Amino acid sequence: MKLISSAAALLALSSSMAGMAHAQQSAGAPAPDGENASGVQKVVVTARRREESLQDVPVSVTAFSADQLSKQGVPDVTALALALPNTTLKASRATNSTLTAFIRGVGQADPLAGFESGVGIYIDDIYLARPQAAVADIYDVERIEVLRGPQGTLYGRNTIGGAVKYVTRKLGSKPDLRLRATVGDYGQIEGVATASTPVTDSLRIGGTVARFKRDGFGKNLYTGAENYDKDVTALRLSTEFTPTPDLFIRIAADGTQDDSSPKNGHRLTVGRTSGAPILENEFDTRASLTRALGHEQEVKAYGVSALVEYRINDQFTVKSITASRKDKSYAPIDFDALPVVDMEVPALYKNEQTSQEFNLTYTGDRIQGVAGIYYIDAQAYNKFDTILAGAFPSSTFTSGDIGTKAWAAYIDGSYNLTDSLSLSLGGRYTVDKRTASIYRQIYLGLNGTPEMGNPNAILFRTDTDLRNGLEREDKKFTPRIALNYKINPDHNVYASYAEGFKGGGFDPRLNVVGTRIPLAQARAGYAPETIETYELGLKSAFNGGRITTNAALFYSDYQDVQIPGSVAIDTNGDGVDDSFAGVTTNAGKAKIKGVELEAVANLTRDFMVAGMVSYIDAEYKEYIVAGVNVANQRVFQNTPRNSANLRANYDIALPLFGANGKISLIGSVSYKGATNQFETRSVLDQESYKLYDASVIWTRADGKIRAGIHGKNLSDERYKTAGYLFPTLGNEGTLTAFYGNPRTVSATLEYRF
Repeated sequence: MKLISSAAALLALSSSMAGMAHAQQSAGAPAPDGENASGVQKVVVTARRREESLQDVPVSVTAFSADQLSKQGVPDVTALALALPNTTLKASRATNSTLTAFIRGVGQADPLAGFESGVGIYIDDIYLARPQAAVADIYDVERIEVLRGPQGTLYGRNTIGGAVKYVTRKLGSKPDLRLRATVGDYGQIEGVATASTPVTDSLRIGGTVARFKRDGFGKNLYTGAENYDKDVTALRLSTEFTPTPDLFIRIAADGTQDDSSPKNGHRLTVGRTSGAPILENEFDTRASLTRALGHEQEVKAYGVSALVEYRINDQFTVKSITASRKDKSYAPIDFDALPVVDMEVPALYKNEQTSQEFNLTYTGDRIQGVAGIYYIDAQAYNKFDTILAGAFPSSTFTSGDIGTKAWAAYIDGSYNLTDSLSLSLGGRYTVDKRTASIYRQIYLGLNGTPEMGNPNAILFRTDTDLRNGLEREDKKFTPRIALNYKINPDHNVYASYAEGFKGGGFDPRLNVVGTRIPLAQARAGYAPETIETYELGLKSAFNGGRITTNAALFYSDYQDVQIPGSVAIDTNGDGVDDSFAGVTTNAGKAKIKGVELEAVANLTRDFMVAGMVSYIDAEYKEYIVAGVNVANQRVFQNTPRNSANLRANYDIALPLFGANGKISLIGSVSYKGATNQFETRSVLDQESYKLYDASVIWTRADGKIRAGIHGKNLSDERYKTAGYLFPTLGNEGTLTAFYGNPRTVSATLEYRF
């Protein structure tokens, strides 16, 4: 009740301000396109698959422009979470570029094949089926949009928490060359070069090449290698063809290669048998595993796409989006982070997908909408050894090959009942078919298995052989309805109901023997999870648009929550845990409620203050373990109850080197509440913390030169982002943590010819 009362008061306050602010606005000349009467740039988003003003769309969405990202020195998508309500974006444990994303309590922390994300990641409306290489460095973008709440109608399965959309920049009509160079502490050296040119009046070509390199924040004291370093190369090429004013064609290709060293954790306990002490520097490690299948740590991802957009007339536009993507990762994961072979997992991940979408948009005086069909064919494969010392030294090989074929049909439209009242209706019907091949064998000794490079390994037992016949099909209709009322041109209140759906599947680490899972249950897999969300929002503008506020109150009913987990098991019957396996169940039912407020205030033409504050109460109502409801002992992971951010930008006219320009002083403080890493509380949980950032930027008046200094995490806060917890396994026990970046300082120079 306290939450509801507070949110209602917040919405009422914004509503009461509407009349006062509207009365203060004076009439004037019409504003230029994209600006309001006060010259403040309007923000355009495509949250509903068609261009709309951010303040008009009845969806909780935050947009970051390319200029905003540049001025704040945002390095990659994970940094956006500091300014987003109820959002966690971070690199997955033991990885540099695999993304873990949670929005409003919903997400997925395990990147293995078979587990689908609860937050969809999109590049130009192309869905990325897997999280590997999704921690993308930001370059060549027009904007990034983050949608909160289930997006099942327009974006489909696996967007029950929300969606993150990269919108890349279209090529210009004139030759363009842009260069960006960055140097910083920890040996940081980065360069981005973007070029485009028209070939004819109807044909344009362009491309970007980027290099991101940095030494580690710590060292591997055993091997001498860097730890938490960065070594990434990225490339994007595109061709745009406009044979007629109504037809637009874009062919694009992109690739990323991550050659960073393995990211190894920091032990939080003394070695159980070796007595190895806890290291002083949280970024140092003593891990011994450096290769998987003979390869050093490596991630490669690439894709191609084709967009064809044809404007039939002023009302109808048809679009085709075709895409194919692949990625491959060699991941040596040293769980125990010690020189001894105690608990090590060399792994290989391979993913590929092909998708096709057709949609038709309609824009009329009173009706606007989009309808389409979508198909995806994806394959996710992983294999790895679990090399485990102890009473029964063994190497367990696990192979999981998960296939997905899904299709969907959707429609979403809005009808202006009056000039101030509109109704939006939408729905999506999805058929999600999943197949799986899972295989698990135990070999004697600590030298690995034949599949992972040791042909002389001696087989002890085959634990799981489900290489044929694993198949399931799920069908779901996900509707959305919203009522949108404009109190006046600057104040927009909406109420919505939406459903989301994440497909069922099979745990690729399944062990039928050690976990005592019945064969029939193993073959059935786990069921889909669903969510129903009610939302009330108010989007307001004051003082001619110089001040905007977006407030939202939401309540979600979360059903059949998929709970992936790794458990220690006894495989040889001696009563001692000697391996681990995956157990994924639909154990949970939960209620989630929260409130979000975002505000931007252009107090003068030179001084801007922006911020957000959010609160979420996510609570399991049912969590079944061995037939017992233990909901009161479980928590939501990666979902801090409170988050806040405050940032300011002050511009001062400052000519330099004979050129007019301005210097921008930018500062921000971010707060994250206490965060649980798993569904059970542990020492890996992170207490609340604050991060301070600052930037000093000079921009030439024509926008062609920008130079800046950026400081991140200025108080050098140490905060845990993930970890491994297997205290009973091996001789040493595993309790290792991973941390967010320490204090960093960098200087960036951008030049546009």
